[in-house]
Amino acid sequence: MEEAKGLALAIGLVIAEAVPIAIREPRPGTLFGEGQIQNIITQCNLHEAELVIVDGALSAVQQRNLEDKLKRKVIDRTGLILEIFGERAATAEGRLQVELAHLDYQQGRLVRSWTHLERQRGGFGFLGGPGETQIEADRRMIRDRMARIRRELEQVRRTRGLHRDRREKAPWPVLALVGYTNAGKSTLFNRLTGASVMAQDLLFATLDPTMRAIRLPGIEKAIMSDTVGFISDLPTQLVAAFRATLEEVTAADIVIHVRDIANPDTAAQKEQVLSVLEDLGLLEEGTRAPSVPMIEVWNKWDLLSAEQAAHLWHAAREAAHDDEVVVPLSAVTGEGCEELLETANRLLTGDAREHRFTIPVHDGARIAWLYAHGEVLADEEAGGDEPARVMSVKLTPKEFGRFVRL
Repeated sequence: MEEAKGLALAIGLVIAEAVPIAIREPRPGTLFGEGQIQNIITQCNLHEAELVIVDGALSAVQQRNLEDKLKRKVIDRTGLILEIFGERAATAEGRLQVELAHLDYQQGRLVRSWTHLERQRGGFGFLGGPGETQIEADRRMIRDRMARIRRELEQVRRTRGLHRDRREKAPWPVLALVGYTNAGKSTLFNRLTGASVMAQDLLFATLDPTMRAIRLPGIEKAIMSDTVGFISDLPTQLVAAFRATLEEVTAADIVIHVRDIANPDTAAQKEQVLSVLEDLGLLEEGTRAPSVPMIEVWNKWDLLSAEQAAHLWHAAREAAHDDEVVVPLSAVTGEGCEELLETANRLLTGDAREHRFTIPVHDGARIAWLYAHGEVLADEEAGGDEPARVMSVKLTPKEFGRFVRL
């Protein structure tokens, strides 16, 4: 219920009343029974409510019938989340993704949205038949628009792929922040990078992915990516539409899973995030073993009492697997952020191996690259007619692959 209210508040609605309703047997026409509908009407009249939000999925028929009976606008959870996304999308790509999801959602609801759909348009000349009905024309227009948006999004996906390829050639590791909506990802992002991404106590404050450079101990430069937050029962239209954005996560060297550890539902939220990561292929099905290093950040640690924190930490240590990495911190106060950066650095350089290279002196770019992105253990002049340097450098497998491609 609190999450449903948070979604309504996120779009600036004033909540007159929030009521849980037990549904023993869903009615195909209205979802609720007649008595429950009468109770809703009474509550709406009492609080002068103009909009009814059902925190669940409504079919087009149920939505239309409820509007007829309640004499008020009715939207379901999917419609509400789409409204939030539509208001928040700032970039051209974000707007395209939201519009695609909106159209996908709307095409099954045309019968509710229009009053003139039964009219027909005649053909031209004497031989013109009855023509297509208005609803067929509108559906065709929606299909055409969706096809056009999908083509544009495919272009966006290709462009993102080119950007990722360029980052692959560049030596900088990528750290992606993921987590449930309102877990504090953007606040942590701002704290670590010095950026000014919108960070508010709102569901879905961030929609468009943002990237900034950060410094890690022992690593000259890394890239941190802030992504859209996940939520339970995320509309399938949105998951499909935001695939291009979420692909940024799949290219990360480290995934940082930010949890609101002070939230009573933090365990359920973690499950939801892991399910999305599994869908993206970042976790192996069944075992849920991560395919890339993952750090679990317990954010809002400062909101816990000393007793709560000690109990939680002890319980987590008891249940933890060997490969789990947990860092408690507060993005607001900055406590624990240094430990997070050191942990990320350790994961990035933990599998580094020593390599020996002989590089001509005139190839200054490759020598400088090794100094910038590896740990140079030795650098000596090589004997022979051609001036060269013999360098022993510690590189991770990924850095070694990048160096070979230079």
